[in-house]
Amino acid sequence: MLKGARRGTPADLLVVGLGNPGPEYEGTRHNVGAEVAARLASRHGERLRSGKEQALSAEARIAGKRVALAFPQTYMNDSGRSVAALIRRYGVDDLQNLVVVHDELDLPVGRLQVKVGGGIAGHNGLRSLREHLHSTEFLRVRIGVGRPPGRAQGADYVLRRPSKADRAELDVVVEEAADAVEAIVADGVAAAMTRFNQRPSA
Repeated sequence: MLKGARRGTPADLLVVGLGNPGPEYEGTRHNVGAEVAARLASRHGERLRSGKEQALSAEARIAGKRVALAFPQTYMNDSGRSVAALIRRYGVDDLQNLVVVHDELDLPVGRLQVKVGGGIAGHNGLRSLREHLHSTEFLRVRIGVGRPPGRAQGADYVLRRPSKADRAELDVVVEEAADAVEAIVADGVAAAMTRFNQRPSA
């Protein structure tokens, strides 16, 4: 499943926030995962920097563990290529040590869900991860961005910036998603699911 020689010191956990690179995509719904990765780095005195794995990355100590944080720079549709390289770099030999943070159309704006494995629900970033990792059994922190109104296409919707009201809700849930990742690191995924999956979800 996870092939290739490790090139660096193993990390206890690899956290990947999905999104698209470049200023034109900053603040869009599709980039909330990347915002979480950057927020986690900032919380722990680090900053995401360009690396060899076609990703911005950083390493942080969280709850006494070595955690790698990354934002792939391959564009959403090819995220798996960067993540596969990051997995080799950080010695991730079990997908239970990979946390992917991403936007989710099937959850209302501002809702959060911690999940293990599952389908891809048309998400191109998750599709690319499945293609490169040959599995979807990684951990996920799903951030609800809601469904597009009327007949609007999902692809157009996630690439746009949200309304002021939705942005305010997303700012809150980005912080909560960072909390959820820290809870996974400190207490494990089951405890994080109990804490953050409080309401029935899609």
